[in-house]
Amino acid sequence: MTDGWFTESLHRDVAQALRMGRVLHRDTTGHQDLVIFENDTLGRVMALDGVIQTTERDEFVYHEMLTHVPILAHGAVRRVLIVGGGDGGMLRRCLEHPGVERVTMVEIDRGVVDLSIEYLPSISAGAFDDPRTDLVIADGCRYVRESRERFDVIIVDSTDPHGPGAVLFTQEFYRDCKARLTPGGVLVTQNGVPFLQPQELRDTHTRLAALFADHGFFVAPVPSYYGGFMAFGWASDDAALRRPGADALRARYRAAGLETRYYTPDIHVASFALPAFMERALAG
Repeated sequence: MTDGWFTESLHRDVAQALRMGRVLHRDTTGHQDLVIFENDTLGRVMALDGVIQTTERDEFVYHEMLTHVPILAHGAVRRVLIVGGGDGGMLRRCLEHPGVERVTMVEIDRGVVDLSIEYLPSISAGAFDDPRTDLVIADGCRYVRESRERFDVIIVDSTDPHGPGAVLFTQEFYRDCKARLTPGGVLVTQNGVPFLQPQELRDTHTRLAALFADHGFFVAPVPSYYGGFMAFGWASDDAALRRPGADALRARYRAAGLETRYYTPDIHVASFALPAFMERALAG
């Protein structure tokens, strides 16, 4: 953060810079360094340990895709687990589904939740006050390992695989997630930008393949995540869920009464068609 610019250096050879307007909050939460600032193009921006996590203007792409895709593909979701997701955007989108009875959100850093409610209220839009929300402040890896609850969908909304988020990319964690899924349940994960993080894609591919009958990736472009398409991991023991018909998705979308800005049933189907460079990366 120099001369009024926030520079993210997540990747070794490239960086992105955002002009910083008013800095709303800058502190160390006890788990990570956090800053929230204003940018004329992206609105309010939150970064953790020097890496952009979310912005007001483009968060809808990320949050809609990582919730609506698994929930609508499954078709009968009642209970959801979110690991991470302190800004509340994932929670909000899950609760938009009337059939969802309970969303358990496990976030390690209470400071992220409180500061997001205070400075980024449009992202959660009151979701933390919904009676269907069960907010647990705890280590997500330990929660999944020790819990005996079962969920139809598990969403891993983690930071990148360094710092507090590193354990959420291990095979042990994915194995524990599988144990927490109901039969036919779905696990989805944040999986980075494959153009700049191909090894992360390959590692997740290998780890999920060892555990689930069906696994893969879907993609979406999130403007503030530098590097092109963002990948989302997908895993289930029901292979049919990854290829639902567009007509079935349209019917579920209408029945849920969703109003989306990025997600559509056609985008859902198309998102599983991967660019050739990703297919080559997965082939090793």
